[in-house]
Amino acid sequence: MESFFFWTFVLTMVGSAVGVIANKNPVASAMNLVLMIISIAGLFVLLGAYFLAAVQVLVYAGAVMVLFLFIIMLLDLKAEEQATMRPLGILGGFLLVLLFGVGFSLAVKAMDSALSKEQKALSVGGIKALGELLFANYSLAFEVVGLLLLISMVGVIILSKKDLE
Repeated sequence: MESFFFWTFVLTMVGSAVGVIANKNPVASAMNLVLMIISIAGLFVLLGAYFLAAVQVLVYAGAVMVLFLFIIMLLDLKAEEQATMRPLGILGGFLLVLLFGVGFSLAVKAMDSALSKEQKALSVGGIKALGELLFANYSLAFEVVGLLLLISMVGVIILSKKDLE
């Protein structure tokens, strides 16, 4: 039964990821992204990482997607509808995705061989270990990401204003 749910979540995730890229309507792309995030949360549940699954749904599918939808609604998308795709750009995009996939798989293999069994057990779903890592070892990165999100939100508000005078 577990393999059925795994493949259901994986196929839903891959299908919705293709939908994010293939849709020309940005709202439909955002809804496909929500479906993909929920599928990832389902995979976390199968791994036994219930806290990460809840955070995935609450933070990403909830808060971040609401922010994305506000940004989509604030921007003027009329010029984007008239843009055409070039074959060279599509080929470059596929090559970039292929390169990224190869690099990511090599990084995962290297990291998997470097981790001990105890570290693997902590990395799956330990809330205390996650909190200690996030706020002790990576507190600067956590604060920088928060600052970048704040700057991007202010930038969107400034860009969305039509009359600044």
